[in-house]
Amino acid sequence: MPFYSGVKEGGVVIINSAQPLLSDEDVERLKDLNVAVFYIPGTELAIEVAGTELSTNMSMIGSVSGITKCVSLEGLDGALQERFGKKFVASGGTASLDEAIKKKFAKKEMLLAKNLATVKAAYDIASEWAEKNKIELRVGNPAVAA
Repeated sequence: MPFYSGVKEGGVVIINSAQPLLSDEDVERLKDLNVAVFYIPGTELAIEVAGTELSTNMSMIGSVSGITKCVSLEGLDGALQERFGKKFVASGGTASLDEAIKKKFAKKEMLLAKNLATVKAAYDIASEWAEKNKIELRVGNPAVAA
């Protein structure tokens, strides 16, 4: 059974690859369902922008949002800031403890900024692809798999 067996007519399949991976038979099956296929080298983009393949999920989140517009870039930024950008308060203890907390916070801030940059890069690529290919998916559209 193909990985896309649950995709609905008029939907989109997003594949983390720079190379086409589908067989001719798969391409025809998806074409019959009017399913668009978007390839993005998500892992390579994560390494290039964030410096780590651990940000691949950020590439994929940006791709989904860029195509479906289910969340704006501002919304993604806000969600990541809310989840990971909490401010730390200095301990009020020793100077060495305060310095350790500042270093940890600076590292966290840098990682957050890199993740946001990865989301934005993928969002822009996917959004441009969707516009070029006249993909009109929105949340609530039955073609968008939940």
